[in-house]
Amino acid sequence: GGPMRLELDSGAVRPSPNQTLRLRDSAGSTVCAVEGAVWITEENQARDIVLAQAACYRLRNRGLAVINPLGGMAAVELA
Repeated sequence: GGPMRLELDSGAVRPSPNQTLRLRDSAGSTVCAVEGAVWITEENQARDIVLAQAACYRLRNRGLAVINPLGGMAAVELA
């Protein structure tokens, strides 16, 4: 088996503190931090994005977006 593929429907996802969510080709999707804060790194974007609780960010790029919980527990919602 290769790396775990996360197939996400709309709804909240609760990564464990050291788990990374990888989203591919999700330009146009909106990521919201519904609990805690998350850190988003998008391929080909110069700056990383930090989302505070209740903030949302619309992904701009095709390619890979990596989402990490900041400081422990977080929950994200994808729309």
